[in-house]
Amino acid sequence: MDDLDFCPCCELTYGGASDNPRSITSKPIILAVDDDEDNLLLLAYALEPFGCNLLTASDGLTALRKAQAYQPNLILLDILMPYMNGMEVVIQLKKDVKMRTVPVIAVTALARIEDRERLLVAGFNDYISKPYMIEEIEALVRHYLPLPVSIS
Repeated sequence: MDDLDFCPCCELTYGGASDNPRSITSKPIILAVDDDEDNLLLLAYALEPFGCNLLTASDGLTALRKAQAYQPNLILLDILMPYMNGMEVVIQLKKDVKMRTVPVIAVTALARIEDRERLLVAGFNDYISKPYMIEEIEALVRHYLPLPVSIS
């Protein structure tokens, strides 16, 4: 799953020409960013019931480019990554007028209270520490991206 445009289990539906990348689909777009392919696969599995389009990136620089190009509705962002770490990505996103209101959730192995506080101050909306339960990711997605979906 190295540097995919869209997760192979999800499909992008084009609804006609438009200058707004979000208008290419009626489904919300979630950008999942992690340099570990297994973590991206787990996120894809956890997010599949939501019926969203899943965009993935395996490094911070690619994540920043894809976020600016596709303007996702929600970003799940690892912190420790090559080229540009998650802290640098969120700082850049919050400077961008089009991206500053997009919720960004830190998904990271950094688990100390000081780490959480530092991430929230940097601009993350929320935080989840690895390893996490799938239900925790589902709850965060429901909170930041309200969808009429029942997951059994």
